[in-house]
Amino acid sequence: MDVCLVKGKQRRALIESERFLRDFPPSNRYLIGVSGGRDSIALLNLLVDLGYKKLVVCHLNHQLRGAASRGDARFVEKVARNLRLDCEIGSTDVGALAKRSRLSIETAARFARLAFFVEVARRRSCSRIFLAHHADDLVETALLNLFRGASPGGMAAMRKISVHRIGKTKLTILRPLLGVWRSEINSYIKQQGLKFCEDRTNREMSFSRNRIRHRILPYINKTFGRDVSKAIWRTAAIWVDEESFLDVMTPVVGSRLNVVELRKLALPLQRRAIVNWFRLNRVPNAGFDLVENVRSLMEPSSLLSKINVPGDRHIRRRAKTIFIEG
Repeated sequence: MDVCLVKGKQRRALIESERFLRDFPPSNRYLIGVSGGRDSIALLNLLVDLGYKKLVVCHLNHQLRGAASRGDARFVEKVARNLRLDCEIGSTDVGALAKRSRLSIETAARFARLAFFVEVARRRSCSRIFLAHHADDLVETALLNLFRGASPGGMAAMRKISVHRIGKTKLTILRPLLGVWRSEINSYIKQQGLKFCEDRTNREMSFSRNRIRHRILPYINKTFGRDVSKAIWRTAAIWVDEESFLDVMTPVVGSRLNVVELRKLALPLQRRAIVNWFRLNRVPNAGFDLVENVRSLMEPSSLLSKINVPGDRHIRRRAKTIFIEG
């Protein structure tokens, strides 16, 4: 696609994405997560137009919407087939996973998708995946983490490039649309005449992210008399840069925490090491209170014998080691 032929907001969005993509040649193989919704369809179309011909389309059926979920999977298969791209379709009963692991539907769905992507990455020997998270997603995630009492690291959790490890498999997530707004994606979709799936759950207020999007952000905007999203986005972007620096300063943690080594760190680095340890052990939604509870286990006088975490697991200390069991 000739960017010069694209007008207005869509052109800015395309240029923003192309700058990021310069470091990832189209001749290489990549996975791409495609739900069938407008964001992932827009990203897929953009990448194909930019010459990415070795994409592996990855779609996970969450089994949350019955026939509609199956219809989304068939739609994605058809799109991949029309573009002559390889396609991987997976299926997980996310509702059962959430109940079994005592997680929210949103968290269970995120874990299920990541596990599916990692499995495809392992089988396909392809360690990089494009995801269609955009600027509005970043703002919503920042607010969600803020309300949970997250550190600046939590506020900057969604990055253009992030690395996840499950077992021996490393997966690098690439988010070329993270500087692009939903309105720009909508304009691009309309101009290109792209078809996509509408997910009715995006309007259901039982999900925290939907309440942020449809109630809390509009209320904040009305209160301040302006759209605050760009200010939140800029703050998160600043934190990303500062977090990158602190990442370098924080020692690498393993599956267990060494109490003696942890005590040697300055307080901010202690907290960061614990947060990194949570990520390594796939502990979701680790807010300030949980981090501080783990820090309290470092003290000999601690009254805590164990700390409960989602998934019917527990954090304990034995001698000079803090670990997760269950």
